[in-house]
Amino acid sequence: MSGESRAAGLVLTGVFSVQAGAALATTLFDEVGPAGTVLLRTLFAAIVLLAAWRPTLRGHGRSRLELAALFGAALAGMNLCFYEALDRLPLGIAVTLEFTGPLTVAVLGSRRRLDLLWVALAAAGIVLLSGGLGGKGVDAVGAILALGAGALWGAYILISARVGREFEGGTGLALAMAFSAILLIPPGVVAGAEDLVAPGVIAAGLGVALLSSVIPYSVELEALRRLPPGTFGVLMSLEPAVAALVGLIAIGQDLSAVEVAAIGLVVAASAGALRSAAAPPRDA
Repeated sequence: MSGESRAAGLVLTGVFSVQAGAALATTLFDEVGPAGTVLLRTLFAAIVLLAAWRPTLRGHGRSRLELAALFGAALAGMNLCFYEALDRLPLGIAVTLEFTGPLTVAVLGSRRRLDLLWVALAAAGIVLLSGGLGGKGVDAVGAILALGAGALWGAYILISARVGREFEGGTGLALAMAFSAILLIPPGVVAGAEDLVAPGVIAAGLGVALLSSVIPYSVELEALRRLPPGTFGVLMSLEPAVAALVGLIAIGQDLSAVEVAAIGLVVAASAGALRSAAAPPRDA
């Protein structure tokens, strides 16, 4: 097997891992709510990253620390909005709507007329999901939250490029994740209360953190050393389709033919737009 084939396998492993983590997260919603679940995920991910990179506040100017804090705020808002959307929408639909964030960043970063086609395909997919062309429609609040998560994912992508230039290795991400966990404590504790410390909940929360953050982040870093950004982006564009598959198999979320077609349109649009763009960073 060639190096690129192995790298492609790593990317797909990360994609399936993220969606498996999202499916596992839904099992915690009844006990600790979306806010409590995202707190557990972020807290455990922060602990792993802090242990791995051991960042310190010393040696960083105020502007760098403010950048890390902004990065953490975007991360907290993105994941909280996504989990709140996931509480109202099937996994495949939530991921499809969220993926409009990286798609928008890719299109705005290009000057090719062909990108208008990708915008049109993505727009058609969203119209189908909304029920505008005969679909049954989706929960309006859930859709808004998923699109909000997408917008914050787009901001995350742009901010992460600056963080990568200002901090060595993963120290910036580790600091941002720690700040994100701090921001999520109030809503997470209100939603989860004493259930947050139940052994079963803690074990599931650790599993969500490993599947949704630690594993994909690690394998994607390795894959990016071997794959061109365009190829990476195309593989990442499969996320909505993989999310729909995982939602069906893991938690029994059926989709209508119209919804499947809508997801296919967004996948096609994402693949086209991301092919020549830089790969979107993963929500950690």
